[in-house]
Amino acid sequence: MKTKKAPQLRQLAQEYFGYEDLRPGQETAIKAVLKGHDTLAVMPTGSGKSAIYQMTARLIPGATVVVSPLIALQRDQVQAIGQQAVGEAAVLNSTLSAAERQETFESLERGDLEFLFLAPEQFNNPETVAQLQNAKISLFVIDEAHCVCAWGHDFRPDYLRLGPVIESLGHPCILALTATAAPPVRQEILERLGMQNPAIVVRGFNRPNIYLSAERFEKTAEKDSALIEQAVQAAKPAIVYAATRKRTEELATALQEEGINAGHYHAGMKQSDRTATETAFMQDELDVLVATIAFGMGVDKPNIRTVFHADISDSIDAYYQEIGRAGRDGEPARATLFYDPSDLNLRRFLNQRGQLDSEALEQVAEALQQQDEPVRPKALEAQVDLSKTKLKKALNQLAEVDAVETLVTGEVVSTEGMEDTEAAVSAALAAQERQQQFEKSRLEMMRGYAEVRDCRRRYLLSYFGETFEPPCDNCDNCKAAAKQEASSDASASSSDSAPARIPFPINSRVQHT
Repeated sequence: MKTKKAPQLRQLAQEYFGYEDLRPGQETAIKAVLKGHDTLAVMPTGSGKSAIYQMTARLIPGATVVVSPLIALQRDQVQAIGQQAVGEAAVLNSTLSAAERQETFESLERGDLEFLFLAPEQFNNPETVAQLQNAKISLFVIDEAHCVCAWGHDFRPDYLRLGPVIESLGHPCILALTATAAPPVRQEILERLGMQNPAIVVRGFNRPNIYLSAERFEKTAEKDSALIEQAVQAAKPAIVYAATRKRTEELATALQEEGINAGHYHAGMKQSDRTATETAFMQDELDVLVATIAFGMGVDKPNIRTVFHADISDSIDAYYQEIGRAGRDGEPARATLFYDPSDLNLRRFLNQRGQLDSEALEQVAEALQQQDEPVRPKALEAQVDLSKTKLKKALNQLAEVDAVETLVTGEVVSTEGMEDTEAAVSAALAAQERQQQFEKSRLEMMRGYAEVRDCRRRYLLSYFGETFEPPCDNCDNCKAAAKQEASSDASASSSDSAPARIPFPINSRVQHT
């Protein structure tokens, strides 16, 4: 890949980003892309992943497409690029009028745009793909790349179409970015995106400024009481994660009754209410936000001091990403899991929701076989007795076993693998069972974290394939071990310096009765 005549990377970093030096992993990832490698960068929140594609784009000709899952996140990124003056940027999303979309495409065609941000859902529009095919796309960036993983905690079905889209654009260089991906997830990202000759850059999972702890309870009432008490005393701002929408509202109310300026956030709220709550928290108008996992992706608030989990997460991946929102300014922060073993039952129940039976899969398979040409999923809704969510899930399950193919246009078509419907359905059910077993194993790893007696930091880092030698000196188990060792040393020292103790006073009489 030919690069522009440009300043050295470090000079570029200083000039546009104010970095004294590149952060760990940034230079490695940029150089990998410049050498023509499709690149997967797995780096924690706050480590400067956005700067990787922004600096890379400055050094190679052509436009950069950035797939970003949230409209708010797209706007934040465009605003940041505007402040750093690294190139013209625009968004392409559902809020634009037809005239605004056309203006954006014309700017792209003229070569005025360096960055185009869009959500994967935009590729459902054939015009989007056609316009990008006409443009000279040199770099295709996938932000929050773990969303492509069907077994990941933030899975987005529309991410599955990115591989075919990339190929339809002539396979520009791929840069996939994520803050959390265990080795199996990394492999799935590479495969689903069709990454060629890939370079994998994994850096900096250790966040030494975050104190890690877990507290065990046998009753939910006791757990919640302790959580409320500690949340009142905890450093603010703080996030409390809960498993259900109802829990967020109950815990926020309980905190308010204790005089804490708290709010709740979940996907069941009106969009305007969610936006207002998020804005209030981001601007330090709320001290505590009680939220489901609906809150967090793309959140850039460096001064969060505390992250509590009222309920156990469904995986180490999810838990690590959630606690990683604390202490991004490098100052001390705290992450505590309030653990009741019975919480595992709730997680098992939530993981099993939406499971498909053979009848649902057969409906979709038969409906597809009746089509003479590729069909949009929306058109299939009237032909099957399934919810939109279950239809999408069925299509994904059948695609997993190569019985369904999703085209660049967003349409789906049955493949040769669908010729034997019974075999295709059986294979999809088997794949679903494997997924269930995988989710169970991830939950067991999370249970292991809650109950581990060893260094919690080593447990987390080993999950992501990063070695660490304890003690970390900043988790409850390492602190307890150090305290016990100090106590033992003190006792030993006292014993060495004091005269030997005699069981009975020398002059005492032992009376036998």
